[in-house]
Amino acid sequence: MPTAAAPIISSVQKLVLYETRARYFLVGSNHAETKYRVLKIDRTEPKDLVIIDDRHVYTQQEVRELLGRLDLGNRTKMGQKGSAGLFRAVSAFGVVGFVRFLEGYYIVLITKRRKMADIGGHAIYKIEDTNMIYIPNDSVRVTHPDEARYSYDLSHSLQYNLTVLRMPLEMLKSETTQTRQESFDIFEDEGLITQGGSGVFGICSEPYMKYVWNGELLDIIKNTVHRDWLLYIIHGFCGQSKLLIYGRPVYVTLIARRSSKFAGTRFLKRGANCEGDVANEVETEQILCDASVMSFTAGSYSSYVQVRGSVPLYWSQDISTMMPKPPITLDQADPFAHVAALHFDQMLQRFGSPIIILNLVKEREKRKHERILSEELVAAVTYLNQFLPPEHTIIYIPWDMAKYTKSKLCNVLDRLNVIAESVVKKTGFFVNRPDSYCSILRPDEKWNELGGCVIPTGRLQTGVLRTNCVDCLDRTNTAQFMVGKCALAYQLYSLGLIDKPNLQFDTDAVRLFEELYEDHGDTLSLQYGGSQLVHRVKTYRKIAPWTQHSKDIMQTLSRYYSNAFSDADRQDSINLFLGVFHPTEGKPHLWELPTDFYLHHKNTMRLLPTRRSYTHWWTPEVIKHLPLPYDEVICAANLKKLIVKKFHKYEEEIDIHNEFFRPYELSSFDDTFCLAMTSSARDFMPKTVGIDPSPFTVRKPDETGKSVLGNKSNREEAVLQRKTAASAPPPPSEEAVSSSSEDDSGTDREEEGSVSQRSTPVKMTDTGDSAKVTENVVQPMKEVYGINLSDGLSEEDFSIYSRFVQLGQSQHKQDRSSQQLCSRCPDGVIKLTPISAFSQDNIYEVQPPRVDRKSTEIFQAHIQASQGIMQPLGKEDLSMYREYIRNRYL
Repeated sequence: MPTAAAPIISSVQKLVLYETRARYFLVGSNHAETKYRVLKIDRTEPKDLVIIDDRHVYTQQEVRELLGRLDLGNRTKMGQKGSAGLFRAVSAFGVVGFVRFLEGYYIVLITKRRKMADIGGHAIYKIEDTNMIYIPNDSVRVTHPDEARYSYDLSHSLQYNLTVLRMPLEMLKSETTQTRQESFDIFEDEGLITQGGSGVFGICSEPYMKYVWNGELLDIIKNTVHRDWLLYIIHGFCGQSKLLIYGRPVYVTLIARRSSKFAGTRFLKRGANCEGDVANEVETEQILCDASVMSFTAGSYSSYVQVRGSVPLYWSQDISTMMPKPPITLDQADPFAHVAALHFDQMLQRFGSPIIILNLVKEREKRKHERILSEELVAAVTYLNQFLPPEHTIIYIPWDMAKYTKSKLCNVLDRLNVIAESVVKKTGFFVNRPDSYCSILRPDEKWNELGGCVIPTGRLQTGVLRTNCVDCLDRTNTAQFMVGKCALAYQLYSLGLIDKPNLQFDTDAVRLFEELYEDHGDTLSLQYGGSQLVHRVKTYRKIAPWTQHSKDIMQTLSRYYSNAFSDADRQDSINLFLGVFHPTEGKPHLWELPTDFYLHHKNTMRLLPTRRSYTHWWTPEVIKHLPLPYDEVICAANLKKLIVKKFHKYEEEIDIHNEFFRPYELSSFDDTFCLAMTSSARDFMPKTVGIDPSPFTVRKPDETGKSVLGNKSNREEAVLQRKTAASAPPPPSEEAVSSSSEDDSGTDREEEGSVSQRSTPVKMTDTGDSAKVTENVVQPMKEVYGINLSDGLSEEDFSIYSRFVQLGQSQHKQDRSSQQLCSRCPDGVIKLTPISAFSQDNIYEVQPPRVDRKSTEIFQAHIQASQGIMQPLGKEDLSMYREYIRNRYL
């Protein structure tokens, strides 16, 4: 029995929808198009959804025969070739789900996607476009006058539905990224016991439904179809950049998962609902992996998770007054912190202990505004902590970030760095390899104080940092960046990439990480607040240029406009998409409701089960396994969420090599994702030759690659340097990316090109300026090599060079003449005895290769085969071919 199981790869990754008058046939296949599944959808039912899945795996030949029979059987006249009975409606990459308003059901398909990240060979895609198709036939369709008012928004892409400003909706393709850390390795051994036998096992887990946004759309078919048809999507952010450490690629990935519970827009969703779900709750995970090894089992991976979310109380803000900062109101009295208890119980179950709260709201105000939330939160945490065991109490850290920002004597980021160090030391982080030997020999003081759970295979993160301000946007993003920067230093140290767990500002690594977090903050701010970040990391470092103030004013106005005029429509579309509101004939429509308070607070519509104890407010099973999170503990409840299946070693469902490299497809370097992503060497490292290429070297602001591209006077020089550089080609400009998306929006073509839209477009120079550009590029020899070669060499330099030559000559066997030459070397040169057992091949002469007889016969047989002369197959060839056919098709 193997000690590890491979993640199961879905066999439905390409879809084609075929149409007849009475049926829809959805044909799904894997990337290699060797395995197919077929769904039959009935079109004769006006309001019911009838789906039939025979759960049979077809070959390519069987599918062609099936479609041919369907085409022949649905023609108007038997044998008539002029009118086809089977039409190809659309090609797609996945099923978002099925939705019904007032008429029949619609099927929502993903018709366009873009690759965003690679994690261990598993791809993460962004949904670029969708297509919503009405299922019932026109002959049975029962029209309703208000149907178009519901289906208008869903006919566009999902990113348009969820955010007015067309922000991305990320698609998490592989099951491994749906669970935090290495949940597969945690449950493997227990899952295999029930299977028995030997072979290769595949394993997959149910997704964490709190962060799944199309769960309601798939719920109607979840128990009817095979699990390969179910494609779960998340909403949030995904970004990936490449950190080059002296040529060694390290991928830095940032994934944000937005909660689908109590979801909405800024002023319309505040606080928490009756089930403990808070508004604007986002789980952010930063993943660090050594890209030189792709495998999850053999590679080095590390991750750190933190959370943001609204203050878990019953509170809101009245926007009817049209004020920039509406007054904060506590809607319900909660003396026993019931809603906060439910929220922190969820966090203990998912993250373990300790739960650390970083509260950034204002503490001192002339008129009470944000301080109302601080006082209530302190009272709730104090009440809940008196019943928890002392080692698992909730840690509360209040810090008025706005007050310290206004002070000229205080450095905001220095104080945040101190908080970040204490937080990371308490929670630890995840890494899938034990401590390196060098860290054991020369342990760092900070490393020995690190918390978390140490296991034989690495470390586990126990507990999580929960950061909040009022909106959980600007201040929260900066605080999360500082904590993430501190955790990144520990992650790099654990993988043996730096000698001390410390990173400084103005290095290529921190600049790359800061840009990722700014894109992360902009995306989340657009989704919740309607505009990008107003205050960024540079604002709190007080190094932002003066032009940034005008941009901040524009972002503030954009946020105010969005909150005042478009948030209500966005909130209605979110409620409809998530299934919070179900259109029903005879009841008020969504736009006729005065408020959606009753939709999100279920205790207002019906009596809920009895309340929990006011003292033992936690789930009993959760508290037993702390500090480990209950979701990652091996128990019967968690084992039910796993699916373990036995596969042959050649099965494609567990072959991550074929899934990632796709040897059956034509690949182009221009379209390779790893070459197009943002790179520290290409986009951040200075272009001047001779500067230290380490991404951990502190640089001046005018030395970065970004500033070179932004400076018009050095634009031509940057172009030529990019042409001659050995790194990957630059990513396309924003104009090229946006135009390609618009031009191909009507097709089903998959875009796997550049994801990075952050680099400045580069303009090629004219021919007349070529001489001037070349003159600028040529640099003095002293600046390039550190020495002027035209000057005579000193005796010390000549001695060093002679030793270098002698070392090179000693790598191979030398003849007598060379040995005699070496005997007459100057007295300071080291004499080494040649001990190499290699051949005489060197940079001066190469022996011709010797080809054995068998290789010659194989080559001659290959030449004869091209001329039509085939060699008879031997027994080994026949047995190998039969084994291949049996494993692949039978």
